[in-house]
Amino acid sequence: MNVLFLEYPKCTTCKKAKAWLETSGVAFADRHIVEENPSAAELGEWWKKSGLPLKKFFNTSGLLYKEQGLKDKLPLMDEQEQLELLATNGMLVKRPLVIGEDFVLVGFKESEWAETLKP
Repeated sequence: MNVLFLEYPKCTTCKKAKAWLETSGVAFADRHIVEENPSAAELGEWWKKSGLPLKKFFNTSGLLYKEQGLKDKLPLMDEQEQLELLATNGMLVKRPLVIGEDFVLVGFKESEWAETLKP
């Protein structure tokens, strides 16, 4: 299985997730989420594939999220506006992300990753 792994290399959770992928033998392509921020189209596709609420794609604990007051603004925005906002800065996107052919994992939950990525 080969997946796309989106990370922010300085993020400790991303480091743990990457180490888990490597020790679990999961083949992956690495992508820096800030240097190569996902587009609104990519995010929309991944969101639909994930089956999760769009809010789960926001890094709600991040400084940028808090500085922009998004907790109050997001409920007033439609889904396309939210996707376009996410596409403006990789630091707004919850990480790490793992994109597979028929799944998307948002954030690192080892048990969920083990279940989804088992060989």
